[in-house]
Amino acid sequence: MTVQQPGINRRLVLTGLIIGMFFSALEQTVVGTAMPTIIAELNGFSIFAWVTTAYLITSTTVTPIVGKLSDLYGRRLLYLIGVIIFIIGSGLCATASSMEQLVLYRGLQGIGGGMIMPLSQTIIGDIFTAEQRAKWQGVFGALFGLSSVIGPFIGGFIVDTISWHWIFLINVPFGLLSALLLFVGLKYENVGRPTDKVSIDYLGIITLIPALVLLLIGLNFGGDKFDWASGTSFMLFGGSIALLLLFGFIENKAKEPILDLSLFKNRVFATTNALGFLLGLGMFGAIMFVPMFMQGILGVTPTQAGSTMTPMMIALITASIIGGRLLLRLQYRTVLTSGMLITVVGFFLMSTMGPTSKEYTAYLYMIVMGFGMGLVMPTLMIAVQNEFPKSRLGAVTSSATFFRSIGGTIGITILNAVMNQSLQDNMKEVAAGQQNPAAGQILTDLSEKTDALFGLLVTPGLLAVPKEIGSIVITSIETAWSDAFTTVFLTGLIFIAIGVGVALSVGNGKIKRDKELQQEASKEEPALEPATE
Repeated sequence: MTVQQPGINRRLVLTGLIIGMFFSALEQTVVGTAMPTIIAELNGFSIFAWVTTAYLITSTTVTPIVGKLSDLYGRRLLYLIGVIIFIIGSGLCATASSMEQLVLYRGLQGIGGGMIMPLSQTIIGDIFTAEQRAKWQGVFGALFGLSSVIGPFIGGFIVDTISWHWIFLINVPFGLLSALLLFVGLKYENVGRPTDKVSIDYLGIITLIPALVLLLIGLNFGGDKFDWASGTSFMLFGGSIALLLLFGFIENKAKEPILDLSLFKNRVFATTNALGFLLGLGMFGAIMFVPMFMQGILGVTPTQAGSTMTPMMIALITASIIGGRLLLRLQYRTVLTSGMLITVVGFFLMSTMGPTSKEYTAYLYMIVMGFGMGLVMPTLMIAVQNEFPKSRLGAVTSSATFFRSIGGTIGITILNAVMNQSLQDNMKEVAAGQQNPAAGQILTDLSEKTDALFGLLVTPGLLAVPKEIGSIVITSIETAWSDAFTTVFLTGLIFIAIGVGVALSVGNGKIKRDKELQQEASKEEPALEPATE
């Protein structure tokens, strides 16, 4: 049994963290449902993608910085600052009168969200032992999955019954409650309080921020707003690479580096971050096409397509909780490898989907995939936190969050490019093999307009041609689109399969239970010297 740390009320802290993390995670999914209404009111279709991108860029960029600063100044201060920024950003978003203002305010909101997420997991690492941590990190992983499931539903309900402004305003009272609970519950921290003059890595910060901003802008808009081989692309990626190289040089010289590169010498740190990156590459990039497949190929309604991910997320939530329990008995390597192998099976099953597949089959395959990912995600965080003292938890925890987020961004970009190229190739192939000349010509023309194919699948009536020809064209498009979907999941499967090898190399690490730690501590206590006469 562990002793309650003085000045820490775990119930209040946990409640505050759950509220803060839930609404921060919710903000990443709830806005998508309201975008059509927001666009119609603010008239900003040309830049609406920036509403999501601005949040992504700022939240990702701030993550490694706030982790290191929390090791220097304490979690409580940085968490409260993050919540305040998130509340201010949310309130401003609700008052936006133009799309440009909304983009700017979302960027501010992202800074707060990017501080809340990693610090929540770091504080869990601070106030609990390794054994307790395994249970609670699984719960927090489940909480993140739950926000993904109910986010679209909450967004739709608020827009339909109240106003889109309340998607942002709802964060204000709950954010204040989260801050109050943590302020009262975490009165004392035994980590992160500098005794000497603090050396802040300013050069590292001012090189890392623009490097990541350039990288994320290039990844998000490459192939859309500008060609991959264009001058704009070379400037963005070239500038990012140059700044990252400079950042690496600075970090090797810094007294208190923002990202301590020596951490990668630790096997668990290096392998878990690599695994998180690979999981992000495959997971986030591939699953974004599932609702489109369900609606365009299997013919479900838009409402059903919006809830497509629910079975997968429920499986992820369940596995996150189970995974935390399994870690009390098994090695990290066993749980991680098992999870990655199950994910591999899920990706392979999804790649077998086609126009003749049934809805329940897709849901079953997604459950398999979600269960595998649910075993991996919390285990990565638990393993890396268990390797380092509490004085470094901020840096290592934020690094784990950062690499998974970057992996997801790059994965979306790569698999989106794979999808588009595969669609073009498949359309040319079905056009060349078409015996009806009229249908073949239409398919040839459409092969250069892949962005219009999904609209034709959902609304075949947009194709103003005779019914017989239209039927041939739509069937051909379904075949091309379905084959491209298969290619996307097989590409994602490669990333996940590489991750299996990485998981096997994580080592023999295992959580030490509280009883074992107490026994070790008792053995290390010096024996009493015999009394002298």
